[in-house]
Amino acid sequence: MQIKSSYIDLCLQTAINNTYLHLQSKSKFNHFSIKEKMTDYSKELQGKKVLVTGVTGLIGKATVEHLLKKGIPANQIIGLSRKKEPMEDLAARGIEVRFGDYFDYDSLVRAFEGIDKIMLTSTVAFTDRSTQHYNAITAARQAGVKHVVYMAIMRKEGSQRIMPEVTESDLYTEQVLKSSGLTYTIVYHPPFTDALSFFLDPNSYENGIKVPANNGKMAPATRDELAEAHAEILSTPGHENKTYSLGGSNLISFADIAKILAEVKGQPVPFTTITSEEYIDGIVAKGAPRHVAEFITSWVLAIEGNEFEHQSGDLERLLGRKTKTFREYVESTLA
Repeated sequence: MQIKSSYIDLCLQTAINNTYLHLQSKSKFNHFSIKEKMTDYSKELQGKKVLVTGVTGLIGKATVEHLLKKGIPANQIIGLSRKKEPMEDLAARGIEVRFGDYFDYDSLVRAFEGIDKIMLTSTVAFTDRSTQHYNAITAARQAGVKHVVYMAIMRKEGSQRIMPEVTESDLYTEQVLKSSGLTYTIVYHPPFTDALSFFLDPNSYENGIKVPANNGKMAPATRDELAEAHAEILSTPGHENKTYSLGGSNLISFADIAKILAEVKGQPVPFTTITSEEYIDGIVAKGAPRHVAEFITSWVLAIEGNEFEHQSGDLERLLGRKTKTFREYVESTLA
């Protein structure tokens, strides 16, 4: 499995999408049968507008795509971007994209005018996330927004693990949102199935998998599946003041990943557990700053510590199906 993204790319991707860790909360989702789930998406957002932040990123853009697939009219979907350049692909589909910078409060108030619901995509690590999220929530309240859905990261219940540049700002954001008077929904993300390769050597088949982990389990899901869950929450009623833990349907470890990669191509993938320092040194050797390497390593250690193994069933119920396995994902990339 050839992996082209660098470790610096990993940091940017995980930060932009606020990957992997936050307080996990017990789900309050009504437990309905997957087969019984029949929804008229046109009713919940009739005449209302929903704004999705971070539409230049994978999850934000995919959320917009899934809203369209559910039949939400394009003129009721707004994208938010801090880039002033037009997004021609969304514009061609009738999606209005407004400018808004999390550090520019007035720009957010203007962007949120006339909006009923906001999908708040977490901001980049190492950039004062607390201030940015506070500005977005406060501006939403001033602009008359009714409901904010916040994308956070799941955490093992009762865990005291503090992830650098993520956990404390997520906790702060959740507190601000819950005390704002706005209707809220918080979705806790697991690791991304389609981004697990970022933790591995760029050529695992030649060099093997060497990580400071072994059999710690996680319940990943693809970014597209999580975006679809976002769209479901934004376009249907019953999610007010609730939290969802979006762990995937299948548990997997780094040792399992090595085994699956080997089986899919019929080619051995040696697996070695190394120390955290060895892993950090390897990332630095590839050109990443040490603080970035430590940031990445903290995710691997959290996975090994079973921080992301919880399977509430919320994601399956929102999607109406089980999530894709890592094997299925790998096979789809090789097809």
